[in-house]
Amino acid sequence: MSNITTIELKNIHSEDIGDVLIKVERSFGFKFGKTELKDVKTFGELCDIIADKVSGYNLNDCTTQQAFYKIRDAITITLLIDKTNITNDTELKTLFSRQNRRQKIATMEGLFGFKIRILRPKYWITVTFALTFLASLVGLFISWKIGLAILIFSIAGINLATKFGNELDLNTVGQLAEKISRENYLKSRRSPSTVNRAEIDKKVKELFITDLDLGENVLTRQATFV
Repeated sequence: MSNITTIELKNIHSEDIGDVLIKVERSFGFKFGKTELKDVKTFGELCDIIADKVSGYNLNDCTTQQAFYKIRDAITITLLIDKTNITNDTELKTLFSRQNRRQKIATMEGLFGFKIRILRPKYWITVTFALTFLASLVGLFISWKIGLAILIFSIAGINLATKFGNELDLNTVGQLAEKISRENYLKSRRSPSTVNRAEIDKKVKELFITDLDLGENVLTRQATFV
C-alpha cells in the first residue's frame, strides 16, 4: 500500500507507543516478553502477536454490548434507578450530577473492579498549568531557583487538577461502553475466560487511534514501526 494512505509509526515517540502497549497488556491480560517485539516491523505483525498471546475460549459475541450491560447494572445499583431508562444514548451528565459525581463514579469503579478514568479538570485549568510549565522551562535559563519553583508549582497543580477534576470526558453511556471494552477487554466480558478473536485487531487499533490521535484510515496493517 502507498505511504500516502498509511502512517509511519516510527515518527511517533517510542514512549507514547510504549504507553499504549502497556494498555494492551492490561486490557487483554498478558505481558510481552522483553525482546518479543524487537523484530516487529508493521502494525499488522504486532496485532498477530497480540492475537497469539490472548488466551480464552472463543465466542463470537460483542464485548462492547456486554460492557454496556455491566455499566447499566452498575448505574442501576449506584443511582437506584430503573435500568430500562438507560440506553447507549443516555447522557452521563444527566445521570451524574456535579455535587456527588466523583463519589458515585468511585462507587461504580468499585463494582467494576477497575478505574474508568472519565473525569478531567476544566480545560482552562489544564491550559493554565501547561503554560505555567512551559514558562518554568524558560525561567530555568534566567534564574534556576525561580524556574525550579515555578516548575514544581506547575507539576503539583497539574497533578491536583487531574486528581480532583470533575468534568466528564465522555458524553454518553455508549461511549463509556466503547472505552472500557477497549481498555479493559477481558473484564468487560460476561466471562473473562472467553474472547471474541474477531474483535482483537479492532480493539488494539482503537487503543492506538484514541491514545495517539491517529486517523482510522491511515492506521492500516501496513503501518510501519521501522
